Amino acid sequence: MTAAPADAARARATPAPPPAEGRLLREAVRRGRGPAALVLAATALGAAAAVTLPLALGRAVDLLIARADAGSWVLLCTALIATEVATDALVARTGGRTGAATTAWLRRRALAGFLAAPPAATTGTGLPTRLTANALDAGTAPVAAATAAAAGLAPLGGLAGLFLVDPWAGAAFVCGVPLLLLILRALLRDGRAALTMYQEEQGRMARLLTGALSGAATIAAAGTVRAEERRVLAPLAGMRAAGERTWRVQGRAAGLSGALMPLLVAAVLAVGGVRLVAGHLTPGDLLALSRYAVLAAGAGALAGALNGWVRAKAGTARVETVTALPPTPHGTRDLPPHGDGTLALHGVHVTRDGVPLLDSVTLTLPGGTTTALVGPSGSGKSLLAAVAGRLTDPDQGTVLLDGTDLRTLSADALRHAVAYAFERPALFGATIADAVACGPLPEPELRRALRRAAADTFTDRLPHGPRTPLPEAPLSGGELQRLGLARAFTRPTRLLILDDATSSLDTVTAHLVARALTDTPGTRLTITHRLTTAAQSDQVVWLDGGRIRGTGPHSVLWRDPAYRAVFGAGAGGDAGAGADTVTDTGARRRSDVRTDVSNDVRTELPADMRTDLHTGIRTDPRVDTGTGAAE
Repeated sequence: MTAAPADAARARATPAPPPAEGRLLREAVRRGRGPAALVLAATALGAAAAVTLPLALGRAVDLLIARADAGSWVLLCTALIATEVATDALVARTGGRTGAATTAWLRRRALAGFLAAPPAATTGTGLPTRLTANALDAGTAPVAAATAAAAGLAPLGGLAGLFLVDPWAGAAFVCGVPLLLLILRALLRDGRAALTMYQEEQGRMARLLTGALSGAATIAAAGTVRAEERRVLAPLAGMRAAGERTWRVQGRAAGLSGALMPLLVAAVLAVGGVRLVAGHLTPGDLLALSRYAVLAAGAGALAGALNGWVRAKAGTARVETVTALPPTPHGTRDLPPHGDGTLALHGVHVTRDGVPLLDSVTLTLPGGTTTALVGPSGSGKSLLAAVAGRLTDPDQGTVLLDGTDLRTLSADALRHAVAYAFERPALFGATIADAVACGPLPEPELRRALRRAAADTFTDRLPHGPRTPLPEAPLSGGELQRLGLARAFTRPTRLLILDDATSSLDTVTAHLVARALTDTPGTRLTITHRLTTAAQSDQVVWLDGGRIRGTGPHSVLWRDPAYRAVFGAGAGGDAGAGADTVTDTGARRRSDVRTDVSNDVRTELPADMRTDLHTGIRTDPRVDTGTGAAE
């Protein structure tokens, strides 16, 4: 049973190259091009009013000195001032609304890219920082581009006005322009590098803080609060260095331009004064020169506009690292109808950072059976479970479900066929019911899923039952796991994968869940450290160091002392015997673990199933019953 060659070839096709750097920035600017154009037009109109105002003021002053009628010029000045105020207000309002809309779009893009990528590709992305501070900076890109483009209009108009009123005054101002351009160039070159470094250190601290908050109880119990404080705050040194560098760059630019601009204004006024005394200028002309000198000196404001554009570019570059994550490629096929959920892995190999974590794994899980995946910590159990349900792809090998390569399935077909329950499930939604249903679900089906996971025993005691808001429902580790199991039970699947999803359940609850799993259609793969779970499974896959060390019934594998050591059992004992335990008095005793299958757990067995008379474990003739001896 293999996938069609054409489909397999499409699934293994070389992924598309990553998007060019800056693509997200261009998309963000294009999305906000309408409001940005309005900002640009309003800024240009305001600049035109600001450039016209000195001439109107100068003419009004000359007429007033001559005791002539200056009413129309005064009205014009009033209208020009009102235009400047109105355009400034329009720019502020449009900029705020556009920034908010662009930020929301960037956050949706980043979250979609994060969820579409394989989990292995999302490690260390620092998503919280990129979705908050970085996206906020990036959201200003459309308006920042328009503002930066229009920032030079008023200074250029002021410079033109200087030459229009008196060329000598304009020449005096131009002498300092080259120095100003050098200041702005240094700001663009050094400012972005410093800001990028600061954002990276900020993201690193956010990742450390998120991890510390998730393990706050462990930190408190271990008494390592001070050590965790030092670890979380370690990036502060880098943030401080980057922040100081940023402020030095900006401070140097602001200081130099702030010192240069008054000197240029003073030079213009000095030349204008001399020209006034010589009779070449009127008092109104001198007033106009002073106003134009201030406008031309506003070239220093270019530093602020360019700094805003630098922040937007740096923030967008950080968000783009998430949006550009390569998505998991999916095919278009569906599973064959009436399949029994047979899962087959052939030559699966996974390497991370040059280290093989799964090495030539080949195994078959017959449809309708339960397989326990056991092994010491770090043996690759969770990675194998992720490969089995295509949360990640192997570097080599194939994974087939009912004879179909998982890589050729459509995304909908894959997720309808495979369900997961995890050791620490994450709950999303407003209420417990929302977290379990993950979408529209009739009330009877919700109740049935909660009952099968033995979660109704505590949800029914909550103030509003399953409709209780999540923040008002403090959950223990076992209760959280039961809700995760209930979520997996909400829909029929061909493959159900439990990644240590019953580790926090008490014995009675684990027994109830095991009974529900028996009635679950399809194939079941469960990672477990429980001896009873392994004993009650149809087959056990013993993983060690990323390789399958043994496969077969628990009763056969139990003959191997190394297999017994996985459960902490001694070298002796019958198959199915429990591990040594320590009593309250410190004496070591042997605990007998019941491995027979109770009548209320499995009352009916298919004709093709047999029961091992020694252990009472239900097995399937299709499952390999080899010894699984160590290599």
